[in-house]
Amino acid sequence: MSGFVEKPEPLEVPGLVHLHTGKVRELYQNEAGDLVMVASDRLSAYDWVLPTEIPDKGRVLTQLSLWWFDKLADLVPNHVISTELPEGAPADWAGRTLICKSLKMLPVECVARGYLTGSGLAEYQESRTVCGLALPEGLVDGSELPAPIFTPATKAEVGEHDENVSYEEVARQVGAETAAQLRQATLAVYGRARDIARDRGIILADTKFEFGFENDILVLADEVLTPDSSRFWPADEWQPGRAQPSFDKQYVRDWLTSAESGWDRGSEQPPPPLPEQVVEATRAKYIEAYERLTGNTWS
Repeated sequence: MSGFVEKPEPLEVPGLVHLHTGKVRELYQNEAGDLVMVASDRLSAYDWVLPTEIPDKGRVLTQLSLWWFDKLADLVPNHVISTELPEGAPADWAGRTLICKSLKMLPVECVARGYLTGSGLAEYQESRTVCGLALPEGLVDGSELPAPIFTPATKAEVGEHDENVSYEEVARQVGAETAAQLRQATLAVYGRARDIARDRGIILADTKFEFGFENDILVLADEVLTPDSSRFWPADEWQPGRAQPSFDKQYVRDWLTSAESGWDRGSEQPPPPLPEQVVEATRAKYIEAYERLTGNTWS
């Protein structure tokens, strides 16, 4: 069992219809039929949405996504229409709200990996493959791959794991032509982002994207290249053969699995609230990722 420790009640806003509560985002629809995405400060770990929020996290995710969308606009169109606050929306929505095109979303998490870690490492250790793609012998946690690979996954409900699938399975689900488009777009965007991050002293180890169609045009949607959807590592600390330090919620994961938290991950009990020092350290990592990537000072 997992999911929300405390599922929030969505706000009612005149002129907006609430559609969905996700791990991080609330999704609404306006009277024009556009989607209104609001990034909360919620944080998930080990398939639980935790009871403690990380201040500014939703704004960091939104502003970083907007920065990346701008950098990627010549490669693939994106779903953003406007960043204007809907009339009647609470002031707290400022900086964390996007008005977006309503797309026909594809049921695939489009993952690109340039380095081996996480679920890819686990599969490699068993079979020397990731999502059915054969990889060379001798790779370890954090190894750079010979070339980036497309390793898709199925989308999971809140509280469930995404499940890695083969390219052939994606082609079966969405058709061969669309699967080829997804692979090409995913690797092109990853390559651009990897090079930009590298110039700023950051390794983009892997990342996931979501795409949808507007008529027959493939469009990049949701969030992009944030610490929630990507593994960013400081390049000067990269050392294959161990877990890498990262710009994300690793502080939270480490604390939850420590004796101090008192939480048994294998139990069905929800995780406890986070202590203030873990919240502050996690917030600082998100902001550091934003500042190092964009060159802007967070305010």
